[in-house]
Amino acid sequence: MSLRRRTFLSSTVAGAAGAAMVLGAGSALGATAGSSSSQGAPTQTFALGVREFAWSRGDRRLTTRIWYPSATGTPGGTPVRDAPIADGVFPVAEWSHGLGGNPEVYLAEILPLAAAGFVVAAPVFPTTSTGTEGNIQDVYNGNQSKDVSQVITNTLALNTTSGDPFAGHLDTAVGVGVAGHSLGGMTTHGLLTAWPDARIKAAVPFACVDMGNPTGEVQANVLFIHGDQDPTCPYTSARQAYAELAAPKAFLTHLGQNHDSYVWDNGVTYPQTRATFVDWMRWSLYGDTTARDRLSGDASTNGTKWEAVLS
Repeated sequence: MSLRRRTFLSSTVAGAAGAAMVLGAGSALGATAGSSSSQGAPTQTFALGVREFAWSRGDRRLTTRIWYPSATGTPGGTPVRDAPIADGVFPVAEWSHGLGGNPEVYLAEILPLAAAGFVVAAPVFPTTSTGTEGNIQDVYNGNQSKDVSQVITNTLALNTTSGDPFAGHLDTAVGVGVAGHSLGGMTTHGLLTAWPDARIKAAVPFACVDMGNPTGEVQANVLFIHGDQDPTCPYTSARQAYAELAAPKAFLTHLGQNHDSYVWDNGVTYPQTRATFVDWMRWSLYGDTTARDRLSGDASTNGTKWEAVLS
């Protein structure tokens, strides 16, 4: 199957084929994408909390779950609802789910990021989530990218909301990270191109389709993650998107793999996905040059290929 940029997809396309087949399934170089976080990159693994917000954009309901470092609990353990946030100031990242999915499907990506010291907001998109009709047009018309921008605005606003537990704990100066898989990856790429959000300083589109030409409005470190045998979102389209972007950028190819096998925590090359994703965000939003220097080792192992232009 071959897809052209912005070509509307059938309902079987751009969704992840998960276990149930229902979802889409800094300093130094980091300074090019924004200043580093006011505190250094954490060296610990945090316990986790989760909160839920009933947000909206116009008539579009945007139920959003936010996972974050917790002051109590077991490091890397099960998130505790409404747990107290850990001491410190943390960068904000966002995750976009795939067709027929929801944030919980992608905890293999969300939880390691939160445990590494990020506040991770993940909306439930109103027309492409579990139980909806799967209106993928909302990706091509920009609705989902605009939804993400709204979620980013609402999340950052919590930093100055009197009495909110997150007040004073969010780094609103460093910029934000965005990521997503399949339809969520396309939503992410749309934020760099057709519906740009200049607050984005780090982006990781997983299994995306090229959504348009960069405008230069967004200056972000961008990492593509894709299987080179993807039958749903063609590898060639992501390669085109990669070629169009300026550095800093990188591409992690999962060799011989399909649309989503490297996303799940039981995947053979999932460890490369997790390590590279987290270190990309650490470098881009914390200015962690040690994480930057780990990237090629994170990614260049059996079953994967790493390409990068970091300056």
